[in-house]
Amino acid sequence: MPTTESADSDQSGDQLFVLTAVLLTPAQFPSVLGDDYPEVCAGLGLEPYAEGYGLVLGQDGAGARWTVATEDVTLAACAIAAWDCGMEYELSPSEDSLVAALPGWPLALAVSAPGVPQPHDPEPQEGDPAPLTPPDAAEWGPAQRRLGADEIALQWDAWREQVDDEDVSFAEPGEQSHKGVRRVLEEARGYLSELPPPGRVRSSFAAGEARTLRVDGPGWSMVARTDDIAFVLLDEEPGEVHPVGRGPELPGLLASLDQLAARPV
Repeated sequence: MPTTESADSDQSGDQLFVLTAVLLTPAQFPSVLGDDYPEVCAGLGLEPYAEGYGLVLGQDGAGARWTVATEDVTLAACAIAAWDCGMEYELSPSEDSLVAALPGWPLALAVSAPGVPQPHDPEPQEGDPAPLTPPDAAEWGPAQRRLGADEIALQWDAWREQVDDEDVSFAEPGEQSHKGVRRVLEEARGYLSELPPPGRVRSSFAAGEARTLRVDGPGWSMVARTDDIAFVLLDEEPGEVHPVGRGPELPGLLASLDQLAARPV
């Protein structure tokens, strides 16, 4: 198992030159990798512990790509926050906090460590899992649907400006509504009576006292503001985004989903 080292270190061998890190918790995980926290953990061969993990992506001294999972979520979160603010932070989890070293990267990176060969998958050893690879972005599918929902959540104001409230009434529950949207709302409502896997419903800060909700299910994603409308994306409709008007039912549904949602600590 490689041990972590900052990306500007001049050591090699089994050292890992850290390039970036992401959180893997019920409230925060790379959506592109799955609809919920246990699904993402299963894809990485990790146990879905409630405390979660930090995923450290880097290269070893030979340039090989590695993803290291650490139980030190707080350290990973501090590093990510510092980097987001443009500050330096050396992310070097202790060896006793490392739980897995997986070949490859599950996410696409446009950077590489200085002074080592270009990123490549490590030479396979007997019994090693297949290298992790980013989802194929060439065709529409669950990964692209979730990425689309991520983009809407990130650029909410821009997407909201494109929607005229008079044009979204068709998407409210009812006989005349879009069949796929109606299914999504029914399945989301079902989460209130039968709790979904952790991470299927996530809540994060929004403007004022509102919350941004991210709700996923088999073949669909929904992004909403608790004080506003929602947007739905479907696997069976590539690239289509369906606005869902508030109407009489959506506000109560969103408020109830927010109560059971996983929230960042």
